[in-house]
Amino acid sequence: MKKILKVIIWCPIIVLFSCNTNKPALDEISISKAELSDKVKGGWAGQVIGCTYGGPTEFRWNGTMIDDYVPIHWDDERMLWYYENSPGLYDDVYMDLTFVDVFEKYGFDAPDSLHALAFAHAEYPLWHANQAARYNILNGTMPPASGHWKNNPHADDIDFQIEADFAGLMSPGMVNSATEIAEKIGHIMNYGDGIYGGIFVASMYSLAFVYNDIEFIVKEALKTIPVESDFYQCIAGVIECYKRNPDDWKAAWFEAQKNWTHDKGCPDGVFVPFNIDAKINAAYIVIGLLYGKGEYGATIDISTRCGYDSDCNPANAAGILGTMIGYSNIPGYWKQGIEKVESMNFKYTEMSLNRVYEIGYRHAVEMIKRKGGSEKSDSYVIKYQTPRTVPLEVGFEGIYPTERRSVNNRLTGQSKEFSYEIDGCGFVLSGYAAVQNNQSDEVLEADLYIDNNLVETIKMPTSSLIRKHDIAWKYDLPEGKHFIQLTPKRIPADYHITVRDLIVYSSKDPGKHTY
Repeated sequence: MKKILKVIIWCPIIVLFSCNTNKPALDEISISKAELSDKVKGGWAGQVIGCTYGGPTEFRWNGTMIDDYVPIHWDDERMLWYYENSPGLYDDVYMDLTFVDVFEKYGFDAPDSLHALAFAHAEYPLWHANQAARYNILNGTMPPASGHWKNNPHADDIDFQIEADFAGLMSPGMVNSATEIAEKIGHIMNYGDGIYGGIFVASMYSLAFVYNDIEFIVKEALKTIPVESDFYQCIAGVIECYKRNPDDWKAAWFEAQKNWTHDKGCPDGVFVPFNIDAKINAAYIVIGLLYGKGEYGATIDISTRCGYDSDCNPANAAGILGTMIGYSNIPGYWKQGIEKVESMNFKYTEMSLNRVYEIGYRHAVEMIKRKGGSEKSDSYVIKYQTPRTVPLEVGFEGIYPTERRSVNNRLTGQSKEFSYEIDGCGFVLSGYAAVQNNQSDEVLEADLYIDNNLVETIKMPTSSLIRKHDIAWKYDLPEGKHFIQLTPKRIPADYHITVRDLIVYSSKDPGKHTY
């Protein structure tokens, strides 16, 4: 009796394969309409639950875990409070909804340019790879160039990873369809490991519709990622730690921390204890999923306590597990208060959870039929897809950060110039444009010279919404000494450009320090 009860709870999709096998017996899988709807709801609701739980901890524990004795509160008012007082917390969700809305309005064949323009002109604030891509798009650099690492210093960051859930939720059991969507849209803002984070997350969602074994889902989804990539090696390392010691998530955390927390690209994370890189944060998703062992609260809590982007990571983990078990099987403790927000639109959107439950279900049905599946009276037949590996692409290839120099210079219209000498093959100048005395927003301009050659007139909007995330960068200079000069071109009175840090890169691998 106990075994039968387990099958009923955890294995609702048993028409064409058994709970005791990790591989469908046939190429087709049957799922009831009610089950499909429940899983779509579980995925979307899970994101909100996980994001809400981790919200108070986001980037407060950088390079350290959140100890067990630190309380993380949960009650039936948490979600409503964030919806009403800090709705930007749900950027994980409303970013997804931008792409859902484009598919809804223009169909599944909508080109990446439509998604890019919708994303670039949206009213929500952005950061890192997303903001760099927005600037690129608004200034004429469209995807995939907008996400390429030579045009986007944040290309390996977490951005698409946190907003790729929709691609898996609209592709039940069709992991390659999820991957195709993720590859197209992910290149708007990311490249390399940044793309792989989104593909991996979307693949886990897709597989969660047809498998009830979270360990298998993680391993099977990883087949979409090239073995040669750092992303694959990072996640494979977590899986190996779990195999060796399945009861100590902290051991896996320490191993990931030791091997993968160095940030190579993101100017905000090089040589400082801050990391928004996709692979290490994906490792924290996987640590939660594996060591949570299918228990909802443990999964969310572990992913959160790993630190860094500790609202986005449990949001992904809770959404994937929510898809696997379905909305109806998410424990009542974790759904408490969700009924208070399900009819409320997410900020910057015209969509609520109730609305996206309905749209998400329709999109999943449309994808099933589009990919050769069929509809029966009370079920759908899915043409199952065996995961294929996407092509290898490596961001920031052949370069290594060697120096972070705090400069804190303020360039005004009256400044003569700022000059910096570097020894290497590349650099990033981080900083921002600003206005004083309540003046209106402007686009400031400065000329960038490298070795006395004018290479770019930099345009720096003071508006935060359309700002340039970093001032200037170059990664492919000949190895050696170079002189970088920043000269004001159009900076009115009461405006300035602050040059914050200079990050230097070399083509020579410095290797490990020896003592």
